[in-house]
Amino acid sequence: MNNYLPELTVRIAAGLGEVDAEIRDKHTKFIVARQQADGGFGGREGASDLYYTSFALRSLAILGELYGDLAERSSGFLRSKLGGQETIVDFLSLIYGAGLIETAAGIDVFADAAEDWRLQVAAALEKLRRDDGGYAKGELGSASSTYHTFLVLLCLQLLEQPIPQPERVRDFLLSQEADDGGFREIKASKRAGTNPTAAAIGALRIIDALDQNVADGAVDFLLEMQNDEGGLRANTRIPIADLLSTFTGCLTLTDLGALHEIDTAAAMRYVEGLQQPNGGFFGAIWDEVADVEYTFYGLGGLAILHP
Repeated sequence: MNNYLPELTVRIAAGLGEVDAEIRDKHTKFIVARQQADGGFGGREGASDLYYTSFALRSLAILGELYGDLAERSSGFLRSKLGGQETIVDFLSLIYGAGLIETAAGIDVFADAAEDWRLQVAAALEKLRRDDGGYAKGELGSASSTYHTFLVLLCLQLLEQPIPQPERVRDFLLSQEADDGGFREIKASKRAGTNPTAAAIGALRIIDALDQNVADGAVDFLLEMQNDEGGLRANTRIPIADLLSTFTGCLTLTDLGALHEIDTAAAMRYVEGLQQPNGGFFGAIWDEVADVEYTFYGLGGLAILHP
């Protein structure tokens, strides 16, 4: 099994190293300026939270700027969240953020945690398992989610815990495949989407269950998502491209050896067009505010598409 997130971080960091230093520097300054007094990072407004803090830390890690006082303060914010009841998204954000800080700055966020904390988290995640083999968004959720199943696998990898019954995960994911080769988020979804497709392909790769027919179908679907803007759309009903779908779609095409099958120059122009003069990225042409989440997607897009 490939260790998905750490390997992705290294890959994007390597690609970003080829980008002009002035561009990297302005985005670094944009992110650093958004650290709040408690050491965390927030969204476009409001207090710090684990989700946005994770994106800020991921961006700083791939930029080679996660160290020193900023890392110390961020570790304090993460420690303040250790006793909370977090969603699966926040679980992943906490665990991955802590891993990044330990790798980049040598700070162990979990130094004072119980010895069996990894086992406790893994057991809590397994409570999200549903009869179809997938994982729901929360304990009260009845429907398995392609995206949240992917997140559970990522969490288990970061916790260095085994993935229980991976064949059931495989069966659930394959049941989400649509006729056009893309993947649905939940069974009730009427159409496939770029981001659920990226999540499904990532999850199947983690459990080593991706066969060529499924990969070819996903490629065909993703190729149809690029529009005249150069970016990729979220699904066939949405006419406008967005930065998240462009990043996840291009990353998945790269993983499947098919990035060259889209117009990569047009995709790069789309990503570059969403950069702001003082750093940060908009999420799409309709956007008016840059934030740390879309800045990560933008940096990732520059890294993947850089010639």
